[in-house]
Amino acid sequence: MAKVAFITGASRGIGKQLAQDFAIAGYDIAAVARSTADTPTKLPGTVNETAQLVEEAGQQCLPIGANLAKVEDLDAAVAQTYDRFGRIDVLINNAAIAPPGLALESGRHLWGLAVEINVNAPFYLTHAVAPKMAEGDGGAVINIGSGAAVSPDFGRASYTTTKRALEAMSESLASDLKGTGVSVNCLRLELSVWSEGYAFTLGERAKEMDFEDPIIMSDACLWMVAQGPDWTGRIVTIADLRKYGAVRPRTRKEFDE
Repeated sequence: MAKVAFITGASRGIGKQLAQDFAIAGYDIAAVARSTADTPTKLPGTVNETAQLVEEAGQQCLPIGANLAKVEDLDAAVAQTYDRFGRIDVLINNAAIAPPGLALESGRHLWGLAVEINVNAPFYLTHAVAPKMAEGDGGAVINIGSGAAVSPDFGRASYTTTKRALEAMSESLASDLKGTGVSVNCLRLELSVWSEGYAFTLGERAKEMDFEDPIIMSDACLWMVAQGPDWTGRIVTIADLRKYGAVRPRTRKEFDE
């Protein structure tokens, strides 16, 4: 039976790349995001398109449409995955939002939404799957963080705050789960990785910018999972993992493919 990776934000960018490369590594995938074939958003990409890539790699994929700000959607996504596959071995909390605007000028709704998606959803999902991981063969939780946690961006207070909280939460959960066979780590992404969202927002200007290819995130996450449950409570960057030889050398997203 194949292991299963549950990946949020899997309709585009890093999440889509992770789904594809974990499938190549032999995992079945639960691809979770708001954008589906039936309910697309203005940004390109759907979980159904991701599912096609996973299936082309020879693995099964369960595309799940979910609003990560809604607890009932999170619970339903986890339940659907266990119903389909019977297990979750890897949880990658990749989805995040970064509402723009100065802190004191932004509405409370946007602040609350950032907290729900960037902090609460990763906690609720870990709370749902970690006990079952511990009862079974163990597992790994990877939270995708940001360099903004230690280098705040102007006009993105909610993003900076929630990404710092995600790091603290990762360390706390790792401590609580130590010895259970479940690792919890945070990958602090300190550089710009290409996604369809950037391409949509920036248009032709995106081609002038220096984005790394999202495949580096797959290098990182697959390596982190392979370290086993004792490698836990870490906050690591791509630069750190390159020192270990875990991530390929400097890449650049090519736009003439």
